[in-house]
Amino acid sequence: MAKKCIPLIDMELEESINLGEKIVKACSEWGCFRMVNHGISVELMSEMKAVTRSLTDLPMEMKQRNSHPEPSKGYTPPNKASPYFEGLSLYDIASPGAVEDFCSQVRASPHQREVLNKYAFALHDLAQFLGEKLMEGLGMNVGLTGAIMHTDPGFLTILQDDEIVNGLEAVDPITGELVPVDPIPGTLVVNVGDAAKAWSNGRFCNVKHRVQCYEATIRTSIALFVLAPIDEKVEAPPQMVESGHPRLYVPFHFEDYRKLRTSTGSPTGDALKYFLAKSS
Repeated sequence: MAKKCIPLIDMELEESINLGEKIVKACSEWGCFRMVNHGISVELMSEMKAVTRSLTDLPMEMKQRNSHPEPSKGYTPPNKASPYFEGLSLYDIASPGAVEDFCSQVRASPHQREVLNKYAFALHDLAQFLGEKLMEGLGMNVGLTGAIMHTDPGFLTILQDDEIVNGLEAVDPITGELVPVDPIPGTLVVNVGDAAKAWSNGRFCNVKHRVQCYEATIRTSIALFVLAPIDEKVEAPPQMVESGHPRLYVPFHFEDYRKLRTSTGSPTGDALKYFLAKSS
């Protein structure tokens, strides 16, 4: 029996329209896919991985300077629930000065600042390109109001996983089987989040996934979380709502959803049930 794996999409060789259709198909059937030929050089990815490892090796008091007024938007130390996980957070890379603020917090070197800025800009451009192709694949106009661009509770997550140490597993939406997401050097993984499921009126799958510890070594991954709009509600556009497929969720503010997800202890997207539309 052939080994089951998540979809692999070539971002460079596919025809433009076909590419959008493939992305929509992967989002609908799996809620995740791996990208090859995505436009970010292997050299920059390697430099970013090296910078990330050097920053996580900083003394605890330095890492704790990576703070944010809101929970989960700063440094996350190992804790009882996840004793082998820690993370640094650069929140809202699209905002002017966000990268520099992060670099100042952890006192990054000039080289580290340069790499962080290059990687942030490259991922931001890739996220926009993904959004455009997603809209094309749905037959919608790019820039349409309500077309939103972290479960990841948000819209999309673009992940540079560890190319040596595996551990990422995704749930097959049909069988419930855990499928290893084996690393492929030079590629990126895309996960669909809760906001994308609501925006697509249930068409997209918000992939359930986890990281298992297969060996006693450090595993490093770098994630860009594409959030829902700050000043607009997450809402399925008219093109996603039909007589045979009525609106599944009432419009909601993303921050309200994220707080509810935390307060109800719903790490796998179950909190979306609180926003289900009442049937007429």
